[in-house]
Amino acid sequence: MHMLTRDEKFMDEALKLGAKGAGWTAPNPMVGAVIVSAGGGSASGGKNGKIVGRGYHRIAGGPHAEIEALADAGRSARGATLYVNLEPCAHFGRTPPCAEAIIKAGIKRVACSAVDPNSLVHGRGIAKLKSAGVSVSVGARGKEARALNEAFFVFHEKKRPFIALKFASSLDGKIAARSGDSRWITNEEARKYARNLRRNYQAILVGINTVLHDDPHLGLRIKGVPDPLRIILDSALRIPLGSKILRDNKVLIFTTRRADRKKYKKLTDDGISVVKFPTGRISLSSVMKELARREIISVFVEGGGEVLGSFVDAKLVDKVYAFYAPILIGSESAVSAVSGKGAGTISESLRLKNTTLKKFGDNILVSGYVDRGKGE
Repeated sequence: MHMLTRDEKFMDEALKLGAKGAGWTAPNPMVGAVIVSAGGGSASGGKNGKIVGRGYHRIAGGPHAEIEALADAGRSARGATLYVNLEPCAHFGRTPPCAEAIIKAGIKRVACSAVDPNSLVHGRGIAKLKSAGVSVSVGARGKEARALNEAFFVFHEKKRPFIALKFASSLDGKIAARSGDSRWITNEEARKYARNLRRNYQAILVGINTVLHDDPHLGLRIKGVPDPLRIILDSALRIPLGSKILRDNKVLIFTTRRADRKKYKKLTDDGISVVKFPTGRISLSSVMKELARREIISVFVEGGGEVLGSFVDAKLVDKVYAFYAPILIGSESAVSAVSGKGAGTISESLRLKNTTLKKFGDNILVSGYVDRGKGE
């Protein structure tokens, strides 16, 4: 059995704190920090040191985790070690640089899990700390740190949002019967879990057919927790003005030159963001560029089949959540969970790795990450 090292033990604390920022920090990462004194009493770890300061990034625009931990530690920070799951920043963003504050507080050593993928920070925070005589180590709980902020890493590495697809289908891959009836394929427990997944994403995306057919709410329905941005792909701007999705301005609609002018004016006059492409169809690569420009780092794509298929065809998928109910719907005219052009051969199919199974009574969730192979 692997014995936890000192760095792993305290980094686990930092990661736990960082996770508290879920749903609040985007486009910033979730970051936690703990400050550990050089000595320490037996009640708090004996020779392994004592935690004298804790902090986490609570909300975008608010103090970073390191600043919160330093404030919590006060004078006890002098000569101590700071554990943080991401490289401290060295630039002026919405808040002053953390590296400066760490140096000023007299921190002797910084242990961070990963180098920040953001080009504004990448390696600069570490270099600044080292040049001031602070000892820096990188890598403790690196895998876990990346998993916590998978969207943030993908956004800065690929210059596009992290894309997760979600669907709920019968065992034969249908999301509605031939009549269009789709309520409900999966059970209440599975649906509740699926709804809570939205909290992990900055935006939720659906196509206009889903809006017209289901009039979805697409919110979290959790008191005190903000809803993600709702994105609709609607090339002819067919969205009914009374749709639940338009209940407030936290909406972004992508449309084309085919859009109804009066409706476009009404929506924009009401404060709804509408992006109109000059062509007659919506280009997903253009959507990705616009979302990146708006600093949307993660998108949860909920359907329908055509939209999911278009993301698969465009190879714009990082993660998949597939919920299955033990029923067979049949029929060629029933709606498939994923349509689009599809793979020409089995070897060209989108394949998942690191898959996990979760059960909700007799319903099953299969989730996993897209295996991009050795060539990517």
